[in-house]
Amino acid sequence: MSFLSDFSKYLAGALNHCGKEDFSSYLANLFKHIVPTDNIMIVVYPSRKLPRIDYNDLPANNQRSMAGHFLSGAFLLDPCYLAVTQEKKSGFYHLPKIAPSGFQESEYYKTYFTQAGLIDECGYLIHLDEEGRKFVNISLGQTQKASHFSDKDLVRLEEVFPMIEALTKCHWTPLEVEQEVSYDLRAQLEMALASFGTSVLTDREGQIVKLILQGYSNKAIAERFSISIETVKLHRKNAYAKLDLSTQGEIFNLFINSLMHIENYDGGDPLINYLTKCSQPS
Repeated sequence: MSFLSDFSKYLAGALNHCGKEDFSSYLANLFKHIVPTDNIMIVVYPSRKLPRIDYNDLPANNQRSMAGHFLSGAFLLDPCYLAVTQEKKSGFYHLPKIAPSGFQESEYYKTYFTQAGLIDECGYLIHLDEEGRKFVNISLGQTQKASHFSDKDLVRLEEVFPMIEALTKCHWTPLEVEQEVSYDLRAQLEMALASFGTSVLTDREGQIVKLILQGYSNKAIAERFSISIETVKLHRKNAYAKLDLSTQGEIFNLFINSLMHIENYDGGDPLINYLTKCSQPS
């Protein structure tokens, strides 16, 4: 059978299962026919709730090791999430084009990408509302056993975006009519990230810590604030000392742990509540 004939068959399968529980697996089969890919993950972001993973074909042990922390708050540092929520991006993406220059040295990358064995990622960011708060991230990954996506692969995937967008909206938009909730949990976590460390850090130190968590290099931070790299290093050193930490990994773990202990958050530095709990006798 020709590529077009097979493509039509897989596309028809996805169309016929739109709105059904097994739609994601048919969509994944379509992608695997378009380009060689080792992993497909579909993350749905309701506007007011935490994200959920609707499809992931990583091995079960890899999924367990990353899903808990990711869904509880680490997603706030994901370049795809930041691209949508801060820059209102949509459409096809290739991770190296949207990630900060030091992303591969970040603790987020080491924790989620390295553990999953991913060496390359591309995919689609598809809005389900006009504000971009409700969206779907369809991620296609290559592992260490395979090559990076070729230029031909990337062009082909970008060319089919209108079809993928239509399929995604057809399936997920009706499902994402959220029930009324008394609070916006995602907004709470975003506010907690913005306030992380503010009880002990200066404004500039806090800004630099957040960019470090997101994967920005010292050079990229210096360019962002129009300051010297040496000044960035000094702010970074002072922030580490005030938090009584010495590595990026320790800051990452402190951030994740403070988010995972948030209950009924209504503002302020999430570190205060977390450190208070840690100091209490068990």
